[in-house]
Amino acid sequence: MKDKVNEIQISYKERITSPFWQKINSSKDAADLLFEHWDKDTIGLHESFKVVLLNNSNKVKGIYQLSKGGITGALVDIRILFAVILKSLSVAVILTHNHPSGTLKASEADKKLTDKIKKAAELFDIKVLDHILLVPNGDYYSFADEGIL
Repeated sequence: MKDKVNEIQISYKERITSPFWQKINSSKDAADLLFEHWDKDTIGLHESFKVVLLNNSNKVKGIYQLSKGGITGALVDIRILFAVILKSLSVAVILTHNHPSGTLKASEADKKLTDKIKKAAELFDIKVLDHILLVPNGDYYSFADEGIL
């Protein structure tokens, strides 16, 4: 009998031709891509936390939904986040979550979580390029643009 271990499984295809492989040059590029791929039926109902996985050229390898929460929050397990980042061999990431209320302001909890993830990423030489907050009408808030990343 073989020993079995629980493991995170993600789909990853190097040569996929899709809109995902666009280069991210700005927070607007990231926000537009994210809004385009966000479920419009749920963006105003509950929070979801996702990570954009990037290669060394800042081209998007994929978007992984880490959690789906309630109206005012989503749980983020940093261990699972890094399991996905490391398993996909990503060298940079953009964190993102939505605010169903439409509030374009980072909470203290958002700032603390981002800082915690950024510090952990530094140990693995992974760059956290931004944390984008999206609201149902497509507007966004960028931690990088606001100088808090």
